[in-house]
Amino acid sequence: MISLRRAAVGVLGATMLLAGMNDGFQQQACRAGEQATAAVKKPAAAKPVAIDSRRELFVDYFLIDQLTGTRLELNHPINVGNVFQFDKPWEGIFSGYVTVIKDGGRYRLYYRGRPEAGADGRPGECTCYAESSDGIHWTKPDLGLFEVGGSKHNNVILTESPYTHNFCPMLDTRPGVVPEQRYKALGGVQSSGLVAFVSADGIQWKKLQDKAVFTQGAFDSQNLAFWSEAENCYLCYFRVFANGVRRISRTTSQDFVHWAAPELMQYERRGGPVPLEHLYTNQTGAYFRAPHIYVATAARFMPGRQAITDQQAAAIHVHPSYYKDVSDSVLLTSRGGNVYDRTFMEGFVRSGIGPENWVSRTNYPALNVVETGPTEMSMYVHHNYGQPTAHLCRYVMRLDGFGSVRAPYDGGEMVTKPLTFTGKRLMVNFATSAAGGIRVEVQDAAGKPIPGFALAESIELIGNEIEREVAWKGGPDLGTLSGKPIRLRFVMKDADLYALRFAP
Repeated sequence: MISLRRAAVGVLGATMLLAGMNDGFQQQACRAGEQATAAVKKPAAAKPVAIDSRRELFVDYFLIDQLTGTRLELNHPINVGNVFQFDKPWEGIFSGYVTVIKDGGRYRLYYRGRPEAGADGRPGECTCYAESSDGIHWTKPDLGLFEVGGSKHNNVILTESPYTHNFCPMLDTRPGVVPEQRYKALGGVQSSGLVAFVSADGIQWKKLQDKAVFTQGAFDSQNLAFWSEAENCYLCYFRVFANGVRRISRTTSQDFVHWAAPELMQYERRGGPVPLEHLYTNQTGAYFRAPHIYVATAARFMPGRQAITDQQAAAIHVHPSYYKDVSDSVLLTSRGGNVYDRTFMEGFVRSGIGPENWVSRTNYPALNVVETGPTEMSMYVHHNYGQPTAHLCRYVMRLDGFGSVRAPYDGGEMVTKPLTFTGKRLMVNFATSAAGGIRVEVQDAAGKPIPGFALAESIELIGNEIEREVAWKGGPDLGTLSGKPIRLRFVMKDADLYALRFAP
C-alpha cells in the first residue's frame, strides 16, 4: 500500500508540472507516463470486460479501475426555459406524469389532465396529447376524440378512469412488432392493476385485453415499460412501498401480457451503503445511444421537509395541501437485473430560485431523455406543481453528458479495467479547456504499454467534440488489438471524458 501511494504521489507530482505549459504538456506527460510505468506496481490480472463496439458512458465505475488526480463527476442539465403550459380547463394545476417520445422526426408528449385534487383514479382525470417537430415548440392538436366539459374540441386521447391517472405510453422497438401494436401503454391503480393498451399511431388507443396484465404493486404513480434490446424482453418498473418507503420494483415479459414475479430494486454504490430515499417516479429507460445502459432521472421526494412559509405559499397560490414537502431529481443507472447504481447521491436537477420551486411534487422529470440536436439531448421537468402557473421546462445536456471523468488544471489520469473490443478505431466524447488536453495509452492487461500505442506516441486531443478519433504517431488503427485484452490509460489536464466506443 505504501509503495502504491508513493507511486500515485509521484504520478500526480509529475502531472502537476504540466500547468500553464501547452507545448510542455506533451513532453512532460510522456515523461510522467514513463516514470509511472517504471514505478507503479502492475495491476493484478482480471477477467476482461467485453465491450465489443458498444458505446460506454462514464456514469458508473463499470470500466474504471484507477483514478489518480481525477474524479467521476455528475454533470447537471441546463434549464433553457418554459416550453409547455398546463393551461387548458381539462388540464389544470395537477397535470402530471409526463412522457416524451421521439418517433423519427416527431416528438410526442403525453400527460395527465387533472384540474382538481382528489383520490387517485377519480373520474374527471384524462390523458392529453401534444406534439412537436423539434422538441421545443409544442402544439395541442384539436383531436375531437372525447367529450370533456361539454366539448370535443380538445387534445384528449383517453378518458376512462382509473387508467388515465397514470397512463404511460412507450414506442415498442421490439423486432417484428406488428404495426397495430407499435405503441403500447400501461395504466391503472392498485385496485385495478395495470391494464395494457396498444395503438398504431400513438393517438387512438384500445385495451390489449380487459383483464389487468399485472397486479402486484402499489402503482400510485407513473409505471413504465420498454423493450430491452440488451435483455431481450419487456421491462416494467413500477411503484411499491417497502417498510413505508417509496421504492421501485421490476418485472419482465416476453409478450407484454404475462409478467414474471416482481423483484424489488436494490441500490449499490462504490465505497459504501446507499441510504434509502423516497423515489416517487423512477423514469427509467434504455439510453438511446447506448441501450444496454438504463438511465433513470428519478423524482426524489422528501416528505415533511418544508422549505417555504404559509405566507409564501399563499402568495404563489399553491394548493394548501402541496407545500409541506420538497422534491428534486436524482440520476440512477442500471445495466440490467434488479440493481440501480447510485454512484451519484447528490441532486441531478436542483430546485430553482423562488418559493414556487420548493413546493410538494414539483421538479418531477418527464419520462425519457430525447435527442434534440446533433450535439444535444433534452429532458423535461415539471415546475410549479399545484399552482396556476404549472408548466414544463426544457433542460439540455450534451449527448452522453450525464457524467464524466474530470481532470483539474493540475492534471491526472484514469486507467480502465482490462477490456476486449471489436473494431479498429477508438472514438471519444470529450471536452478540454484551451490549456487542457487528453492523451491515451493502450496497455496490455497487466498494465504494460503496447509498442506503437504508448503515451509518448499519443497525439494530444484538444477541443470539444461529441466524437473524435484517437490517434498515435503511427496512426489510429487498433485492428491488430481487436479481441485481445487491453487497458486504456487517459492522461488528462483540465478536461472531461464523457464516453468512448470502438468503431470499424
